[in-house]
Formats: sequence, structure tokens, C-alpha cells
Amino acid sequence: MLVPPQIFAARIIRQPIQGACIMSPAEARSIVEALANGIDPHSGQPLPPHAALSRPEVIQALFLASRALEGAERCLPSDKIGRGWSAPEEARLLQAFDAGVALKQIAIAHGRSRGAIAARLSRLGRLAEAA
Repeated sequence: MLVPPQIFAARIIRQPIQGACIMSPAEARSIVEALANGIDPHSGQPLPPHAALSRPEVIQALFLASRALEGAERCLPSDKIGRGWSAPEEARLLQAFDAGVALKQIAIAHGRSRGAIAARLSRLGRLAEAA
């Protein structure tokens, strides 16, 4: 079974490597984009013109990897999964909902899923049922 590149990249980023720091998809993407653009991500200097990274198929692969990592950023779960809601956060949630802000935008602002927002609004009596 083929795994979509965004999911594959998200899995790789989440897997711990013995003795290494885990980087975010955004950090990995900036490195891959620098390489695709012919720049050494560490020094900021142009890569040698005859380096393997200058080959057209390698450059295409790097840009494809960059797009996959961009998708991986969207696939990573929120760090707030399972965390409770503070009173100030609930107040901001209700204020945004009452102002007519879309659930998707509220979810982005709170760093939570749209389902979590709908469930909390339902629990607070603002939605008939969780969407």
C-alpha cells in the first residue's frame, strides 16, 4: 500500500532517532528548500556547481520533498490533544463563536482540531451536537 507523501514525511519526522534531536517539518523543509535552491543550509553559500545536488532529477526530488514536508506540517497532531481547557481559553472560544468566526478559524487560533472545538462548544451548550 502506498502512503501519501505528506503522511510518510510526518511519520519520519515523528520517529525518534537514537541520540539525535528531532526537528520539526518546518525546519526540515527549510533545509531541503535551501538545498533545492543550490544553497548550503549551514553556511548560506552556493553549493559547488558540479555537486550531485545540482542534477535536475535531484533538484526535482528535493522540491517534491519540500512539498511533502509542507503537507506533513498540516498532518502533525496538535500538542494540546487531551489537555483541559482553561477558563480564559473557554472565554476566548465563546467570544469567537458568538462573533460568528468559522470553527476552522477558531481551531487554528486555539491550536486544536475542529472536532475538539465543536465538542467543547457542544459541552458548553452552544452547539446542539458535536460536528
